[in-house]
Amino acid sequence: MKLSDETVSVLKNYSTINQNLMIKSGQALSTMSAMKNIVAKSTVAENFERDIAIYDLNEFLSSMSLFTTPEMDFQNDFVVMRSEGSNSSLKFWYSDPSVVTSVTKDITMPECEVKFSLSSDILSNVQKAAAVIGAPDMVLESGSLRVTDKKNEAANAYSTEVVNGTDDMDYKFWFKVENLKLLPGTYDVSVSSKRISHFKNTNVDIEYFIALEPESYFKSDS
Repeated sequence: MKLSDETVSVLKNYSTINQNLMIKSGQALSTMSAMKNIVAKSTVAENFERDIAIYDLNEFLSSMSLFTTPEMDFQNDFVVMRSEGSNSSLKFWYSDPSVVTSVTKDITMPECEVKFSLSSDILSNVQKAAAVIGAPDMVLESGSLRVTDKKNEAANAYSTEVVNGTDDMDYKFWFKVENLKLLPGTYDVSVSSKRISHFKNTNVDIEYFIALEPESYFKSDS
């Protein structure tokens, strides 16, 4: 089996969410952060024939990088990686599933009060701005996204409008910037007052469920 570039990109993204990964048989890949505040789900082109527990996903990806377009032979207890026509190979052993974080149940999104499209450019700009000004927090309020430090009233802040038609609602939905571990791209975003959000990529079959911070609130005047 050769993993597509898209699948490798998903695995690299997952490695930023959790260092380990449980690949279940089939085409669905999911991961969950150690704090259980981020869940990511994707459907990939490859069909895995067995469950595979990877303790260190970065090590797995680095092992793949030793080969040009590696051929993956997934066996019962390990995977053998090699390049086509090469005499070199690497045996990568699976982990004990009990020490690997796995997603055990599907998430059902509650009713969402705010929905909007988050373009690739806006997402990139918000993430860059947060890095430049050292902003640990992001808030969605009055139709705008703002990155700042909520513990410092005099903190620098960057904001951009993303939602129209929310003037009749009073809300502040707080996120940790460090939880926005998204593949680049445009997303359909839904946010619920139940303190959970859903980011669905419009071009790649990947979605994220990200918990909101406790300070989040919602109040409607309608």
